[in-house]
Amino acid sequence: MSKVYFSTWNGESINNIGKPEEEWEESAYDLPAQYDDHRDSKAFIGWDGVALFNADVDVIRLAMEYAAQYQEYSEACGRCAPGRWGGRILYDQLDKIARGEGAVADLDHLKEIGKSMQITSKCEIGKTVPNPIIDLMTHFEDVFMDCITNQKQSKHYNESVGYIAKITAPCTDACPSHVDIPGYIEGVRDLRMDDSLIATRQTMPLAHVCGRVCPHPCEDACRRTNLDEPISIMALKRLGADWETDHGFDFFHPMEKKPDNGKKVAIIGAGPAGLTTAYYLAADGVQCDVYEELPVLGGEVAVGVPEYRMPIDKYNQDIECVKDMGVNFITNTRINADDMRRFEKEYDATMVATGTRISKKVRCDNERPEIKGYWSAIEMLDQINLWDKYEIGEKVDLTGKTVVCVGGGFTSMDVVRCAIRANAKKVYMIYRRDEKTIIRNTTYEEYHEAVEEGVEFLFHSAVNTMVDENDVLKSLVIDKFELVPDPDGGRPSLELIEGASYTIETDFLIPAVSQSADLKLLPEEWEIEMTSWGTIKTNGKDYMTSRKGIFASGDCEYGPMTIVNAVGQAKRGASVMSRYIHTGEITLTDDEIMEDHLRKLKVYDKKEKVTGWLPGLPREHSEVLGVDDRKYNNKEVNLGFTQEEAMSEADRCMRCYYIAMVAT
Repeated sequence: MSKVYFSTWNGESINNIGKPEEEWEESAYDLPAQYDDHRDSKAFIGWDGVALFNADVDVIRLAMEYAAQYQEYSEACGRCAPGRWGGRILYDQLDKIARGEGAVADLDHLKEIGKSMQITSKCEIGKTVPNPIIDLMTHFEDVFMDCITNQKQSKHYNESVGYIAKITAPCTDACPSHVDIPGYIEGVRDLRMDDSLIATRQTMPLAHVCGRVCPHPCEDACRRTNLDEPISIMALKRLGADWETDHGFDFFHPMEKKPDNGKKVAIIGAGPAGLTTAYYLAADGVQCDVYEELPVLGGEVAVGVPEYRMPIDKYNQDIECVKDMGVNFITNTRINADDMRRFEKEYDATMVATGTRISKKVRCDNERPEIKGYWSAIEMLDQINLWDKYEIGEKVDLTGKTVVCVGGGFTSMDVVRCAIRANAKKVYMIYRRDEKTIIRNTTYEEYHEAVEEGVEFLFHSAVNTMVDENDVLKSLVIDKFELVPDPDGGRPSLELIEGASYTIETDFLIPAVSQSADLKLLPEEWEIEMTSWGTIKTNGKDYMTSRKGIFASGDCEYGPMTIVNAVGQAKRGASVMSRYIHTGEITLTDDEIMEDHLRKLKVYDKKEKVTGWLPGLPREHSEVLGVDDRKYNNKEVNLGFTQEEAMSEADRCMRCYYIAMVAT
């Protein structure tokens, strides 16, 4: 909620003109009334309207500067005259009025051009740029007419006012890495896979990975959903990376590596967060030493995500892309507190990106790690993937065995599907909630592929007791629960069904309920602040810890998260670190500040009625290996789009770029 002087945002009609501030009506939206810790906002203007936070706003110049952003970003698709030229006309006419040379006909022309763009533009940015401008001309017509009639400049025309703009899209805003999704989809549509990949790597260096194992929250914010079905955003992302790899090209970096600037940082962990930190810092001319405890690079994606989901040769290409920036990797090196003390003296800053590699307990009776058959998810997946991908260690063979996994997320899905491929006789997943929740926690495809492969899901269930004989697991006592509606309309509660418990004979119980971070590497005397979850506390914006110069990102900062979340944190952390090691100050760029404002405001409106587009275009689905062809091997399950499927799916994208701007 924000106090506003005037607002038309998302259909609001708030007019506090002439009222004392204490009587002002609040907006229903989290508008950026305060831009940052040092600056208040005077106005916010964007695709869905305008909000003024005080009376001292030059509404004519505000409209003019907003129209100028359309030229600055040049994101119109260029397929229609209103989109190509309309924004320029808006700017020229508004500037003419603002400098005191306008005529009444110019105002009429502005309204005519604006409405024409709204109706006939072929892309969303052309349709939406006129929205707040028309609002201002309608509600502040007297201000426009005063400048026209008296041939005078608008009140702040020659004054220094900060106008800070950002281009976004609903999908881009929902992506934790803020990938330019319309940009890389357009590259696919035009068969310019280099452009597509460059658009991705602006904020996401792991294009192979996030084109395969991303939970794609962007698709939940795709405006195409309001019309028929969301775009297959994740499936389109991998195309540029596969094209680069399959054709043996050099890496298509979105930036040119800057010369060495004499600064160096230590990065602890070579998983997605560590790789991302290194990529962007190295590109900025910073020397990066990445320390990894495992004998291989890639972190949990390498040793936790199975080969059939994330082929290691593809992931290694993402890692080679990071190496290509000149990053130095040191493997088989477990960092301890003494190392951290040394790093603080030897490096200009340190990023802790160690992940969460300790499996949490199920919390059932007689749960004891020494029982043979009690096997943590991390240990199981490590052993399977180190053998399958690198032939390190020993092959896992579960022939004739019954495996029970407790969980409901990606890790538990990897456990049960790997158990199938290790030839287990029977595989169960026990989950306290329902099918819809497990799909929401993972993906529809992942769940149904597991069902096809023979995994049996026991919903509304929990392990009560481990039963062993001489420390050898024999069976599990399973409790059944039922969902009881909350009479106050809240979340239904799970209540035990008395007398419904039963026993499963099993050889293995594999907890995959969550993971925790091993942070013994942090010196005790540093007293680094921690969260209640036992992770490193930051403010979630700049990723500096409570100790100056020590940053944290990824799972060790937030707890187990998705790869795209870890990458998004690390990209921001690298940006902040790059400035910190030169200035000693923690700052965010205007682009990052605007990202945070837009995330709170919410760019996607699931209630929006989308018009002007042909509905009913079916979503393409890439070919998946049949269950008999994949069940007992590590062949990649999802084969990706053909060229025809990719172009057809890319054509469904409505290219929903939006511009937002704050006046300070």
